[in-house]
Amino acid sequence: MPEQSASSLENLGRRVFNRRLLAGGAVVATGLTSMSAAGSGSSASAVAEAAVAPAGGAVRHMTLYVEELADGQLGYGLEKGKASIPGPLIEMVEGDTLHIEVINTLDIDVSLHPHGVDYEITSDGTRHNNSHVEPGGSRTYTWRTHAPGRRADGTWRAGSAGYWHYHDHVVGTDHGTGGLRKGLYGPLIVRRKGDILPDKTFTIVFNDMTINNLKTGPDFKATVGDRVEIVMITHGEFYHTFHMHGHRWADNRTGMLSGPEDPSPVIDNKITGPADSFGFQIIAGERVGAGAWMYHCHVQSHSDMGMAGFFLVAKPDGTIPGHDGGHEGHGAAEKSSAKEPAEDSGAAHAH
Repeated sequence: MPEQSASSLENLGRRVFNRRLLAGGAVVATGLTSMSAAGSGSSASAVAEAAVAPAGGAVRHMTLYVEELADGQLGYGLEKGKASIPGPLIEMVEGDTLHIEVINTLDIDVSLHPHGVDYEITSDGTRHNNSHVEPGGSRTYTWRTHAPGRRADGTWRAGSAGYWHYHDHVVGTDHGTGGLRKGLYGPLIVRRKGDILPDKTFTIVFNDMTINNLKTGPDFKATVGDRVEIVMITHGEFYHTFHMHGHRWADNRTGMLSGPEDPSPVIDNKITGPADSFGFQIIAGERVGAGAWMYHCHVQSHSDMGMAGFFLVAKPDGTIPGHDGGHEGHGAAEKSSAKEPAEDSGAAHAH
């Protein structure tokens, strides 16, 4: 990749980020970075060439439809007839404001409640303050974000950046227990200016004894050298332990070490409880190569009951060593919950 000035690289990041913004499900943003395909190579060049998040401050609008799926579950979707579990990935940058019109196609009340962002009580998404959406109705929720800085009293105020999530808060009970069980949840990422953008983002939700409301975890696909981002969310009644084979990440906001003196522990296993969320980036196959790398809940009885899937890392020629493609349950799950839309799929809804 030829050398670029700081301004041209920032423009690249802004252009690519806008194309990714508000895309749903498992986001694919091909061409984001120029990565080395060598499984044992250093990621230093990948970091230097990666596109980054632009400055915040944008005001955007989008529409979310709440619909019943063919199997009786519920989902959020960016277009009518396109609801999914998890719901669409929503991305913001610190300083952004997002107005979300929620259209309820159901015959019951629904809502949209976020974690991690700023909102007024009218956008809380609960029945307690009448911020839900009645059957057949619509409502606009407004989310705002902010950068870190000092308060008037001199104390430090954290920014909004992080791996968050959103969900219903009224279906079934006033706490949305029925909505969560049926699939009304999705990932929300707030980035900081300069954060490295991934090639692909995948969402994994441990919801009771399911993954993405499937009895067997879905598979996620990448190629050696891809910068892959995982958003991990937990809902339901149980604590779980998320583990990924062959790959490690830093236990901090981004999953990446800031330098050789960064004290963040490097892990491949993390305990997670109801409403917890975290995320990280990895280089697919870095120092381990291609293969069918398992991810699963490390509570043994949970993994034995199906809480496991595969991170399928292919060679540049598309082959995956040791993988015969015969995991029918995983393949079917991927089609329904890890579908990869075109990279511009969400841009039409940001206006």
